[in-house]
Amino acid sequence: MPIISGKDLKKYYIAGETKVEALKGLNFTLEPGDFAAFVGPSGSGKTTLLSLIGCLDKPTGGVLEVCGMDAGKLDRKAGARFRGQHIGFVFQDFNLIPVLTVYENIEYPLLIVNPLPEDERKKRIMALLEEVGMTDQFNKYPDQLSGGQKQRVAVARALVTRPKLVLADEPTANLDHKTAYLILELMKKMRAETGTTFIFSTHDQKIIGEAERVFTLEDGELVGATRTGGNTNA
Repeated sequence: MPIISGKDLKKYYIAGETKVEALKGLNFTLEPGDFAAFVGPSGSGKTTLLSLIGCLDKPTGGVLEVCGMDAGKLDRKAGARFRGQHIGFVFQDFNLIPVLTVYENIEYPLLIVNPLPEDERKKRIMALLEEVGMTDQFNKYPDQLSGGQKQRVAVARALVTRPKLVLADEPTANLDHKTAYLILELMKKMRAETGTTFIFSTHDQKIIGEAERVFTLEDGELVGATRTGGNTNA
């Protein structure tokens, strides 16, 4: 069963008297464990699509099913609960909370979404810190970290709730070449260990080269879908 299914998926916005069509009837599926990228020029609809998949916004046409749920039928409260239970986010500007330590930033989703006993939280957080190579940085604040270290923390935070799906919006945009590859390898390793589905919105050729499925958007339309090895599959 697909983890994500879009059927004639549409999204438009009203700007004054103008109707702006961001997505124009997309049809696609993603399977559990996919390592996939949505690519295309600025304004092609990549970020809009991730916002819909992440239940941060609603489609204005068609059907979008995410983790077995019709995303268009979730109200604000239900959407927030659903995100907390099933979806992790990684952003290009990291979005760490500056007044919280590395440990506290990773812990934060566990406190908000599904409170666990303190010993269980600690066990889970320390295991992730070890996975991302940040155990010795647990008590530092974001402004004491490099960009690569911040993104490692962001990956750990995205995974701490053990989500089915991680959405990454330009996660390597602010990283140097070497660090970007390290982050990608970390994500692939975590995917192999946890079965989590990773979906990227990106311009970055490094991500495109590592993705196992690549969907190309232009002007809100899906114009290509390929698998590694060149097999077309929409």
